[in-house]
Formats: sequence, C-alpha cells, structure tokens
Amino acid sequence: MITRLKSVRLALAAVLLSSTAPAFARPQPIEPVPIPPSIEQGVDMIYIDPEIAPTLRDQEVAMHQISFEEWAGAPYDLFLPVNPLYTELRRGLVRYQQRWGDLPQLTIPAGPTLKVGTDSERVALLRQRLGLVPGTKFDQQLADALKEYQTAHGLKADGIAGAGTIDSLNLGSTHYERLIIVNLERARRLPLANDRGRYILVDAGAARLYMYEDGRVVDSMKVGVGTSETPTPMMAATLKYISLNPYWNVPPELVQTLIAPKVLAEGIGYLTYRHYEALSDWTDEAKPIPLESIDWKAVAAGRQEVRLRRGPSPGNSMGDMKFMLPNDFGIYLHDVPEKSLFSKDDRWVSNGCVRLEDAHRLARWLVGSEPESRTGQPEEEVPLQQPVPVYMSYFTVAPTANGVAFRNDPYGRDARVIARYFGEQRIASTR
Repeated sequence: MITRLKSVRLALAAVLLSSTAPAFARPQPIEPVPIPPSIEQGVDMIYIDPEIAPTLRDQEVAMHQISFEEWAGAPYDLFLPVNPLYTELRRGLVRYQQRWGDLPQLTIPAGPTLKVGTDSERVALLRQRLGLVPGTKFDQQLADALKEYQTAHGLKADGIAGAGTIDSLNLGSTHYERLIIVNLERARRLPLANDRGRYILVDAGAARLYMYEDGRVVDSMKVGVGTSETPTPMMAATLKYISLNPYWNVPPELVQTLIAPKVLAEGIGYLTYRHYEALSDWTDEAKPIPLESIDWKAVAAGRQEVRLRRGPSPGNSMGDMKFMLPNDFGIYLHDVPEKSLFSKDDRWVSNGCVRLEDAHRLARWLVGSEPESRTGQPEEEVPLQQPVPVYMSYFTVAPTANGVAFRNDPYGRDARVIARYFGEQRIASTR
C-alpha cells in the first residue's frame, strides 16, 4: 500500500498549486493581443468574465481551516465543492498509486530494444520493475504487463521496450503522480459540481469540446485547436451570440506568406474571385481600400501590413457561423468548410481559435433550433437568450474506468509546471 506520508505529501502538493489568475473584461478587438507574461498557461485560467470563475479563494480559506491530520486521510472533494472531473482524477490518482506506485522504482540502463525472445540482465531489471517473478527471459507475461503499462502511460502499446518506454519507466511513479496533481489543479478551475445550467468545456489537450447541462456531459465533438506555436489559451469567457455569414479576418502572417505570393502570381483576380476585401486598419471604423492600390510585393516582403478579410463564401475559413465570446485575445469558436481535419488524430492546427466538427449541432443546442439568417447580410448576430460560459482548459491526463490515461503534451506546458512546483526537469515523450 502507498504509505500515509506519501499520500499526505501528494495531497498537500495539490493544495499548494492553487492560484487564481487575474480577470479581464474588455470589448473584443479585431486584432488579438498577446497573453500577459504573468499568466502561467499551464495551471492558471484567465477569467474574462469574473462572474463565471469558481470561488477558489473561498475554497482555500476553507482548506486552511482543515487540520493536517484531517486532510491526511481525506479527499479534498469531500470537504469542498469541485468539478466532477476533479473527483474522477482524484480517484484515478488513488488507482494509479495502487497499481503502479508500489512497484520497484529502479532504473533500467539504456540499451538495445527489448522484446519477446530477448534474454538479458536488462530484461531481469524490467521484470523486477513491473513486479513480475525473477528471470532474464522476455516472455509473453512480460509483454502483456508492458502493454498494460504502455496503455496507461500514453505510449504505443506494442509490448516492446524501446527507448521511449524505458525512459518512461525510469521517470518513476512519483513523476506521473505529479502529472495527475497538475491536472487536478486544472480541473479545480472549472465550474463546481453544484453549479446548475449550461456550459461548454474545450479541452485543448484532447482537441475535444464537451457540452454540459447541470454538471453532466450531454454531448461532445472533435475540435481543431491551436498549434504549439499558437496555442489555444487557458481562458474562460461568456458566449453571448452567434455570428452568421461571418467575415474571416486573415492573420497578417498569412497575408504575407500565403496570399500576397498568390496575388503576385495570379493577379488581383485571385482576391476578387474569393471575395476578399482590404481595409484601412483594424478598427470598427476601417474604410475599404482598392486592392489594386496595395503594394503586394511590399506585403510579401513584410515591409507593409494590410488588413484583409474574406466575405461569406463556400471557401471562407469561418464556414457558416462563428460563436462569439468577447475577449482581448481574439479567440472564438467557428465552423469550417472542410471537415477532413476531424478524421485525423492531429488536430492541433489552428492559430488559437477553436474549429468545430459540427457547428450547426452546437448552434441547435445553444438556441434550440437551427439559426437562420433574416437579412442575408454578413456578420448577422443571433443573440443567446441565456449566455453560456465557455471554459478552455488543457488536460494531459484523463480518468478511465481503471485509473487514468496519460496523453501527449502538445504545448509543452507540463515540464514547466512540474519544474516550478516540484523541481523536476525531465518529461518522458509519449510520441
């Protein structure tokens, strides 16, 4: 069994990770602003609308009123309300400790790949590490135990001990327990179990969106989220309206690297055929400017910036609709005209916004029926009778029936958070 002292250390570590990010409430800009460097985008969540933030400070006051001895043997979520995902992960932590925490935490030297049929002293160490009977032969029993380990730790479950699997084993169970704790803290920034009503959770770690009603998931879908260079931020904001027939404001870097070279190669017709128009600036009062008046060579070279937007059309990257949650970071949810993205495992592809597998289904859930345009004009707003909070988080551990499953860390956040709070520097690759 896991020792009492170890459980206490892990429990208290989860409490010490707590912090509340500052809230921002400003009008939505057309040109996004960067995330403040003071925000720890590995645990903290930016609450654009302060009223949708869980009462973390109240929780911590209550936590300080619980004695060390009381906390040593009790789960946090029995004392205070938390999101149900916290409870699932906390139970997964216990199961992980029971299954993997008591195994010998020894180091296996680097060397050739180990697989069925191998006979060596490193196999003997591997057998010992996984709690099997002593021996030097890699048999089917060892392959099955290794597959179980690989499945739980986000590795390819092939029953072969290559460099990645050995590296993971050498990190030890405490490392993975700390990963679970980090994800527990992410869950603690979500709505509490006793909160009623609707909200949306976008999990950028899984590239998936979940629709909640009265604390329960009622639907979900795949999404495309930010790349490692342009990650989807951990933030919460209120979805207030749907924008039909949206414009697409083209990011300046794409104007330079993608569109300007096309114009130079094919002429202005490339833009007019695709319903592009240029504007004088990024304000709401921007004036149209003739496409022919722009020095496209200067744009392609990066010497001139132009605001370019694409009108409603079949090729518009926004599809039929955008879901607007006003914020300074230019983040929103939107439809896409091409759905092939959602048949792929790699959906970390956007500039930070969230691409929806089925925008129309989400719209029906939000407003009760298929929203229809009354005017046919661009950017027609369909207000929600009851605004819906949207929480964008980042989970690299997921609860399962048998414990937890570890995922990839596409944004590389886990290493920084663990180093900050635990002083640990290494992270095993799950790729």
